[in-house]
Amino acid sequence: MAKVIPGRFSTQTDQPIVVFAIGIRVNKFLAFHKWVPTAMEMGPMLRDLYSNPEKGFLGAETFFYWRGVMLLQYWRSFDDLDKFARNRNDPHLPAWQRFNKRVGTDGIVGIFHETYVVEPGKYEAIYGNMPIFGLASVNGHLPSVGGRATARRRLGEQNDEPALPIPSNPV
Repeated sequence: MAKVIPGRFSTQTDQPIVVFAIGIRVNKFLAFHKWVPTAMEMGPMLRDLYSNPEKGFLGAETFFYWRGVMLLQYWRSFDDLDKFARNRNDPHLPAWQRFNKRVGTDGIVGIFHETYVVEPGKYEAIYGNMPIFGLASVNGHLPSVGGRATARRRLGEQNDEPALPIPSNPV
């Protein structure tokens, strides 16, 4: 289990970052022969990406929900993500082709992805009593003080509003 770091922290970078959400939804649970192979395709892709940082993949978080799994991935650029998705020598394109043959549009397994290109200063993050997580795991983990004390300040807006107080011993 990751070590919890007490206190308030944030993150920032002067580089753009791509946030890529990708997932699977099981629509017909008993159709194991369709959704299990689809779910198993992500492992080889992640192993390849973690082993080859030059491809631009920065890291990922995994989330499980009632009908599926979602990965929140972080990439150096959209070009890096797109190159990985389309390159015949990388594991994604063959996996995509297998999915289309095995599942296609039969409705048994759903897949999704959303891509967000985030410019510096156009996001903010706060982590309270958390392990290093999310954007902080790829951009750096910084104390949330001074210019990072409030959401507005983390977004680069200058104001004199104080940060919300944090009880030292919540009831």
